[in-house]
Order: sequence, then structure tokens, then C-alpha cells
Amino acid sequence: MEYYVGIDIGTSSAKLTLVNDAGKVIKESSREYEILEPHPGWKEIDPDTWMEAVDEAMEELFNGIDSKAVEAIGVTGQMHTVVFIGQDGSSIRPALMWNDTRTAPTLTGIKERIKQTPDISYIANIISTGSPAMNLLWLKEHEPEQFSKMKKFLIGPDYIVYQLTGRCQTDYCEASTSSLFDIKTGKWSPEIQQLLGFPGEIYPEVKGTNEIAGTITSRWAEKYGMNDKVKVITGTGDNPAAAIATGCFAKKYPVLSLGTSGVFMYPRDKADFTAKGKNIMFSFDQENIQILVQGVVQSCGSSMNWWMKQILKTSDFQKETQVNVEHLGENNLFFYPHLVGDKTIYADSSLRGAFLGIGTETSRQDMSVAIMEGICFGVKELTEVMKVSKKDMDGLKVIGGGSKNDVWMQILADVLEVSIEQTESGAGAGYGIALAAAGASGKVSMDEMIEQTVKIKKVFMPRTYNSELYQKKYQTYRKIHGALKQIF
Repeated sequence: MEYYVGIDIGTSSAKLTLVNDAGKVIKESSREYEILEPHPGWKEIDPDTWMEAVDEAMEELFNGIDSKAVEAIGVTGQMHTVVFIGQDGSSIRPALMWNDTRTAPTLTGIKERIKQTPDISYIANIISTGSPAMNLLWLKEHEPEQFSKMKKFLIGPDYIVYQLTGRCQTDYCEASTSSLFDIKTGKWSPEIQQLLGFPGEIYPEVKGTNEIAGTITSRWAEKYGMNDKVKVITGTGDNPAAAIATGCFAKKYPVLSLGTSGVFMYPRDKADFTAKGKNIMFSFDQENIQILVQGVVQSCGSSMNWWMKQILKTSDFQKETQVNVEHLGENNLFFYPHLVGDKTIYADSSLRGAFLGIGTETSRQDMSVAIMEGICFGVKELTEVMKVSKKDMDGLKVIGGGSKNDVWMQILADVLEVSIEQTESGAGAGYGIALAAAGASGKVSMDEMIEQTVKIKKVFMPRTYNSELYQKKYQTYRKIHGALKQIF
């Protein structure tokens, strides 16, 4: 028996997955952590907090397991979060996170300067608050002494790979979503480097996801009782890793992840800069490069989490959403889901959410259903601006915590007017990167493992009556953005 470990560095926790050579999940472990919010809109974390969480979760993962049988480790996690490595090899300050908005006041000016640079003008459409480019610029302008001490920057999960191997590198996904990389050339953009005034030596090497970053250092091998020849792959961001687990790349079908945010991913042969959405470069080996187009509804599971925990003071999501699905779409209550702004559809970090149409007859259950409907309307609008047809979307694979709720999945099918395939639990980022690590070991076939492990739990079909109701509601939903902009 051979084992492979997937490490997922999430926004609020580190999740570890152990799979065997048949792709079966043997064990999982996790550790939560807190982010730092020293000022409104600031979101930071000491990256060593991640490593401490991984360390504790790893010990739990290997309890009762022969750790000598581990062949390879893959790391994934939050995209965009930027880590600053000093000359001594340690982090010089807390990492600036993907959802940090401190750079909002300077973002418009930077966008305009990029737009005026012809070869890379398209980057103006993807750069945003939380982008590594903006956060590096903030460090340069506000903490110049710290900036001068920086040897390399790394992005999210790269830091764990660095800790495990001592090697600084990133993959095509993390590089191409940093707003520092030219997707047309597949290299760090010299134009952005010059425009923002960054020294070339701070950029990490870019490698394929399945390329070997290095072998685990003796320190960690001894601590966990591993073989010192355990391979650690370069890894990738959490959304491509989740796409690996669903077979998205191999089969070229779209995937929707209903997690903290709602992320829609769709593989294409080449970048399309006329449609909205981030064109993410992805490559297992640096030779075969694919484009994964990604769009996001930022407040997805977090909207439901806010409603359930902060407002209703409950964690029983299933109980709150037990409704008669035959009547879905009949209620005129609306929920606008952009509680923390929007990055893809309107590129407006100041956008906020709303309930509309509340009456004395409105129940808490009506409001819970309205939240799910609002998120589904947000996903529909997202797919439209990304120019994804119903034909290409039919059979949409849905993963993440929200996918476990049958009512939500039926609403999604009725709103999008396509069939929705609810995947078995397990097809997440940590699992995907564990499969990638297995494939990189050279001992098993990743594609064969995916064929065996990607299972559809249930298929939800759109229903004529409910779909017609939702199409009418959607036309009203589309007017909410303009109305809210006028009000606020």
C-alpha cells in the first residue's frame, strides 16, 4: 500500500487528506486558525500559522498509519494571498490575504495605467484588491524598509512547499492570477514589473503543478517518520486542484464550487479576453498548457453562514431549508448576494447585498430559500458575462459544502435551466492535489484514479413550471444592481 498526502491551506483552516494508490480517501484531519484584522478592510495572517496547523494536523493524520508508505505530497490552497520571504529565509511580515481591500483607493489609478500599456492592457480587467501585484505595491509604498528586505514573494500554498523542501517556486495558476504575469507569453510581465517598479530577483520560478519541487527535508521526514525520499510537487491553487478532482481538465466540462465563495470554472483551449472571468493558465508539466476560465460570486457559502450563524443563531442548515420543492419560485422575496462586493460581474468591491420584498407574511424559511435563490441568480449572471452557453453547461458538476443541499441543487437546476450533477463528497481541492501528487510519483495513473473516484450522487433536472417562474424573477433580479447603485 502506498499513500499520498494532499494539504489544503484554506482561509480559515488547514485540511489534510490521505489517499491510497487506488484513490480512496483513507483519513482526513484539519486545524482551524484565525486571521488578523488590524484595521477595517485589512486581512493578514502570519504564514507560520499555516505551518503550525499543518504540523498538528499531520501528526493526527499519521496516527495509526505507516508514514513510511507515503510516496508524495501535494499542496494547494487560497489563491492570491502573498507571502514576503526575507534574506534569512523567514517571512518578514504577515501575509496579505486574497480578501484584503486596503489597496482599493489606489486600484483605479493602477488600472488606468495598465490600460494604457497595449500588450498587457487586458490585465486591467483582472487586477483587483487582494491581487499579489497590488499587495506588493502596497508594501513597497507603505513599508519600504520591509520591501527592501524581501528576497522572494510566494503565493499562498507555495509557502508550505517552501517549508517542506526549502525551495521557492510557484505554478502557472498562481502566477497567471497574480496580475504580474503575461498569459500571452507565459512569463512574468516585464511591462508590469517596470510599471510598478519591482526588482526582477523577487519573482519565484514558475513550474508545472505536477513537477517535483523537491524532496521533504530531513527535519520533517524525521518528525513524521517518513522516508527522506518523499516527493513534494509544485502544487497549485485551490480551484484548479478541485477541478483536477472532478475530471474537469481531462473531460473539459464546467464545474461550480459552492464554498465560501461560488466559483465557476470552465476549461478552454485558449484565453478569451472578450468575456469576463479570469483566464488561469494551468499545466501539469510546463509543456501542455490549458486555460481554466474562472469567475466568482464572492459571497456564496459565506452569505448562508452569515444568515444561519449570525442572524438565526443556528447551524442546522438542512432544517432551515426543508421546503416543498414544488412551490419553488412562487415567492416574490429577493436576496441580493453581493455582501462583500463583486470581482467578476461588476468589478465593484463597494457593492453590498440586500433583501427586497419583505412583508409581514415573510417567514425565516422564506428568507433562507431567498438566499439560495439569490446566489443561484448570481451564478446565472456570472455564466452569462463569461459567455458560457446552456449547451456547454448542461450536466454541470457541483462541488463544495453547498452542493450537499438538495433544495439548493434543485433551485440551481431550475434557475440555470440545465441538469445539475451533485458529486459525492471528497472531490475537493485537498483530494485533487493528493491525486496530482499520486500521478507525479510515477507509480499510479492519475487519470485512472479520477475515473474510479468521481461519482455522481444525484442528478437534478430543470422543471418547466419552476424554471418559468425563475426566469421572470431573474429579469427583476437584474434590475437590483442599478437600483442599489442609485440608492447608495
